[in-house]
Amino acid sequence: MSEKALKVRDIAPDFTLGDQDNNPVSLSDFRGKNHVVLAFYPLDFSPVCSLELPKLQENYGTFQRLEADVLGISVDSRWSHAAFVEKLRLSYRLLSDFDRKVSQAYGVLRNEGFAERALFLVDKEGVIRYVEVFDIGAVPDTTALQKALAEL
Repeated sequence: MSEKALKVRDIAPDFTLGDQDNNPVSLSDFRGKNHVVLAFYPLDFSPVCSLELPKLQENYGTFQRLEADVLGISVDSRWSHAAFVEKLRLSYRLLSDFDRKVSQAYGVLRNEGFAERALFLVDKEGVIRYVEVFDIGAVPDTTALQKALAEL
């Protein structure tokens, strides 16, 4: 795991980012309602991300049953996100961290200017319950994330 990434039991930094439709989404919107899976990924339309995000979509029903919303986060623009959502037929929102402040706050901003491939599980109270930073070339396996979510 990245040495700078936030850790389990840390309070998740709140943020407000625009989604692919330019609607503002704040982490605090989910407080007391749902858990949140934050899926940081490098770039829309890149080879591995084009495999990773559909894997999250495959598990979207499971996440919903376990009272979790999924939010994809990358440094791409909302326009790129809109095209990526349409191409991949995603049911969850992609948020534009164009100024890179959220990736930096979570400790997953790479020197190249884009996010690590990382999953965070934030519980209904805003506490991080699971963190995994993956090799940039690997498609994340969400089995451990789903197990952590089921235990909440």
